[in-house]
Amino acid sequence: MLHEPSHPAPDRGSEPTDPVVIDERGPWVPDGGFHVDPWRAVERAVITHAHADHVVRGCGSYLCTPETARILKVRLGPSIRVQPVPLGASIGLGETRVSLHPAGHVLGSAQVRIDAPRRGGRGREVWVISGDYATVPNPTCTPFEPVRCDVFVSECTFGLPIYRWPDPAEVAAEINAWWAANAADGRNSVIFAYALGKAQRVLAGLDASIGPVLEHGAMRAITETFRDCGVSLPDTRHAVAEEIRAAAGRALLIAPPSAAGSPWMRRLEPVATAFASGWMRLRGTRRRRNADRGFVLSDHADDPGLMEAIAATGAERIGLTHGQVAVMARRLQERGHRTLIHPTRYEAGPDADADAAVDAAVDATVDAAAMAHERSESPEP
Repeated sequence: MLHEPSHPAPDRGSEPTDPVVIDERGPWVPDGGFHVDPWRAVERAVITHAHADHVVRGCGSYLCTPETARILKVRLGPSIRVQPVPLGASIGLGETRVSLHPAGHVLGSAQVRIDAPRRGGRGREVWVISGDYATVPNPTCTPFEPVRCDVFVSECTFGLPIYRWPDPAEVAAEINAWWAANAADGRNSVIFAYALGKAQRVLAGLDASIGPVLEHGAMRAITETFRDCGVSLPDTRHAVAEEIRAAAGRALLIAPPSAAGSPWMRRLEPVATAFASGWMRLRGTRRRRNADRGFVLSDHADDPGLMEAIAATGAERIGLTHGQVAVMARRLQERGHRTLIHPTRYEAGPDADADAAVDAAVDATVDAAAMAHERSESPEP
């Protein structure tokens, strides 16, 4: 959901000497001549990862990790100008030094470390803009690494004590048991998951001996990019009608949320459905998703993970963005931190999940084309 930022003031906000400011296009580093995860097209963008609430079309150039560069070319087109920078390498941009460090969110995700002069000539300061991050190891991407800094800008999507994630291995076992039970009853299983990151996270935990694994056409290019980057995933087949018929009710299919209620779903009957997301921690959200099951699997840090990550940076000042900013600000102030709000045009919540809503819009044309292709190649039985 897009809207103009509206947040209560923190105890102490931005300072006149801060090397990172917020302008109408997003976080801006004047001495480096670049924006980080801009909201609108800019000349030079430094990108934390390829989710659509962190990258926009039309920028003059995109600086990011090599893996994110490959994903951006799939999502935005091969002609975009991309500058890949390996994790840990430091480069000069204007008067700043910039390096990228693992965020553990999705393949290629990175925190942006910025060593910049304070405006007004009062020394230098190190900022880390983390983008989205996860502190639990994820088999599809490089694990999160805390980076020492003066100011740490943190997401707080799940910044409430209610959000504590179960062991991902236990969630994978639950998914496999659910799939096996459905297969024994002759029902196909569909898990709705976002095309970038969550779909591949689910795939990585599957026991492919249970039955065939099929994949909706809208996400196959992304999954293939993961494989090209060295991520080990089970073999998948394109979920066209002939493959669905051959599965004889034993398949597990990965599909984007936009496929729910589509004509494509009718091919799968009888079918059981599930949704994989951190929002499945909330019972009401599970009901609103209209799925038979909800599996609590997130690519974001849970509440304890956020607090641990923030503490590990050693930062005195904490910038907060994307989520429970007011609550997190109060809690961090009680721990002795100074806080500032970094506004975003994208808000997170169980009914306004940027990874879901915005990525669904980005993938809409791919989704429609894939469905049209499937209809033409494999007519309804």
